[in-house]
Amino acid sequence: MPMHLEGSCRCGAVTFALDSHTPVPYQLCYCTICRKTAGGGGYAINLGGLAASLKVKGRRALGMYQAVICEDDGTQCVTSSGQRHFCRKCGAALWLYDPTWPELIHPFASAIDTALPVPPARVHLMLRYKPGWVRPQIGPRDEVYEEYPELSLAEWHRKHGVWAE
Repeated sequence: MPMHLEGSCRCGAVTFALDSHTPVPYQLCYCTICRKTAGGGGYAINLGGLAASLKVKGRRALGMYQAVICEDDGTQCVTSSGQRHFCRKCGAALWLYDPTWPELIHPFASAIDTALPVPPARVHLMLRYKPGWVRPQIGPRDEVYEEYPELSLAEWHRKHGVWAE
């Protein structure tokens, strides 16, 4: 059975709930988008949830941001399909939805109020984009990637035996 997650923004204007097969906060993303919109330690942590189960109170306070992503040389830019939802009253990052994967919602672990499982290991991704002041705390079982990891959220959870049935 999937794990039921409840979350909220800092001021309480938005609360939400959803079910997740992938509730372990293991993936630390250092990309400029995650880091600048949701990261407090120079990274953000996304979870996976079932879009069909999402329930939201306070939709009027929701804002949505789609990042512009440019090549390193700035010559070619596109608008990301990822829709980052946040509270317009307090600015708290809440979740990402991408219509490319309509069955999924990616809540930020920082917005989840439910006690989450402790990860057996972590994945540090998009390290090529981290700022110089960030010193990743890489554990002995952790994986590191300059860009994207080898395993998806679902594959990682299954491999580590933490998939919430």
